[in-house]
This record gives sequence, C-alpha cells and structure tokens, in this order.
Amino acid sequence: MAAHAANAVDAPVATPLRARWAVRRLIKLGILLLVLIAGAVLAWRYWRHAQLYASTDNAYVNADVVQIAAQDSGPVERLEVRDQQHVDAGDLLFVIDPRPFVLAVEGARAELALAAQQMGEQTAAVDAAHALVEQRRAERDNAEANNRRLRDLVRQGLVSQQDAEAARTEALTATAAVTAAQANLEEAQNALGMVGAQNAAVQVARARLRQANLDLERTRVTAPTSGTVANLTLRPGGTVQAGVPLFAIVDDAHFWVDANFKETQIDRIVPGQAAVIRVDIYPGREFRGEVESLSAGSGTVFSLLPPQNATGNWVKVIQRVPVRVRVVAPDPQYPLRIGTSARVEVRVASN
Repeated sequence: MAAHAANAVDAPVATPLRARWAVRRLIKLGILLLVLIAGAVLAWRYWRHAQLYASTDNAYVNADVVQIAAQDSGPVERLEVRDQQHVDAGDLLFVIDPRPFVLAVEGARAELALAAQQMGEQTAAVDAAHALVEQRRAERDNAEANNRRLRDLVRQGLVSQQDAEAARTEALTATAAVTAAQANLEEAQNALGMVGAQNAAVQVARARLRQANLDLERTRVTAPTSGTVANLTLRPGGTVQAGVPLFAIVDDAHFWVDANFKETQIDRIVPGQAAVIRVDIYPGREFRGEVESLSAGSGTVFSLLPPQNATGNWVKVIQRVPVRVRVVAPDPQYPLRIGTSARVEVRVASN
C-alpha cells in the first residue's frame, strides 16, 4: 500500500522533467540547425564572393614622384616652401643667386652688339672691294684700248715699237689688278657671310644671349606639378649643383595601388575592371578603382637578385604578379599617402 502511494507521488514529478528534457533537446537541435544554416550561408557567401571578386591585401598606394633638381649651379638665395607643404604647378620653390647670370646676360648682349658692329665693318669692306674691282676693270679697259690704238699706230709707223710694248705691259698689269681685286672681293664676302639676321657671327651671339637669358630664368625654380613637398633638406645659403636631385614633389592628381595578386588569380583580371580599394590609414573608408594594367612578369623577375630555380632544392612557391589599379577621383578630404598598405578587390564577374 505504501509503495503504491510512492509511485503515485513520483509519477507527476517525472512527467514535467521529461518534458523539460524534451524542450531542451529541441532547443539544442534548433540552435545546432541555426548554426548549420548560418555556416552554410556564410560558406555560400564566401564561395560566391570568391567567384565575383579577386582580392589581395598585398597592395600599396603609389603616385608619381617628381624629383626636383636645379638646372643652374650656385648658392640658394631664398627658399619659398617647407617640408610637407602643398604646392600648385608653377609655384616658386627656391631662388638661386642670380647675380652671375645677370652678368652673363650683359656679356652676351655686348657680344651681340660687337658681332653686329663687325658685320657692319665687313659689309663696308665688301662694298669697298666691289668699288675697287670696278675701278680696276675700268683701268684694264682703258689700258687695253690704249694698247689697241698703239698697235695700229705702230703698223702705220707713227709710234715706236718700244711705246707699243709699254702699252701692252700696262694692259697686262691692269688685267692682273682686276684679278687681284676680285680675289679681295671674294675674301671679304667670305668673311662677311650672310648679311642681317642670317649672319653666322650674329646668330652665334644671339644664341649665347638666349642661353644666358634661359640660365637667368632657371635661377627661379618652380613646381612642375601640383602636389606635396617631401624630403626637403635644402636651406638658404646652401650650394646646389645642376642636375642633382634636392627633394621631391608627390603628385596629388593621380594615385594608384600596386596590388600583388597570386598568379592563380591573374587569368580573371583584365584592364578596365572595377575595383574597391580600402587603405589601412582610413578604416571603413572605400575608394573606387579601376584596373589599368598587369605586369609582364612576376615581381621576383624584376627584383635586384632574381631567384635561380634551376637547383636541386627547388620548392614551388606561388608567385605574385603586380597589377596597377587606378584610384578613381581621389577624395581631397582623405589624402592618400604613398607606400601605405591597402586591400584591393577586383570585380572579375558581372553577375
């Protein structure tokens, strides 16, 4: 009787426990099912993303870097910029002491004036040589006419043979004088050359004057492009040498990313494809990009010491191929910095 009463008491208690266990089992199964579904969705999205995009985080921002060098040598008189300053194309960067170049211009002007003066003297010499030739020709013509008259008179017996010989000698001398005058004329013409602006000496002097003016203009060094001044160590009073780089300007009009994709991804990338660029210095910020070009070889081929794979301990390593991705319409509010890390996703499929 007592045992029957105990079983009757335990029965109502066991039923709720089994119900709770069943509920818990259903909750666990539900959670497991949700986890499986979420995992399947994530796996599908990852697979789908891999089909639509080729991505890499081995990428770095780059831009055109213009090395600034003086074209004249001399001490720096003024420095008009500071390091990391933004400049526009045509802005004055620094000035080289112009005094030696001003003197060179004055000297070149004097040489041009002297050349013009010499040309005038040579022109006058040519005119004088012309006049002398005409005079000698007139004297020759007169001597030849006199020689002919005396020959006729000799035949008539009115003049002696001696007078005829003297007239003949005078005619020959006059002819030789014409030849000498013509030679002097040719020499004067050769010394003069072309006249006016075509004169060689004048052209040389004008070329020297233009070069001197150009050197004077180059004492004022201006920015060839808009951008940011970088690595500036120049100071007033320092001496610069022509052609030696002094500092750089990073062009801010054209940025791109050098993205190093795996060689197994390259077959799906072609120029013109859209891309998304994320740079580490601006987390959460995206930049639009476009594939510009693909390198003709892997990065290791163009390195200073390319690998030598024809060895016995060769191990296959997936190579990286540089791809240039242009940044479309860079945002001035988020200035890019060359050399910073980036992540690039290229849209390789349309759907």
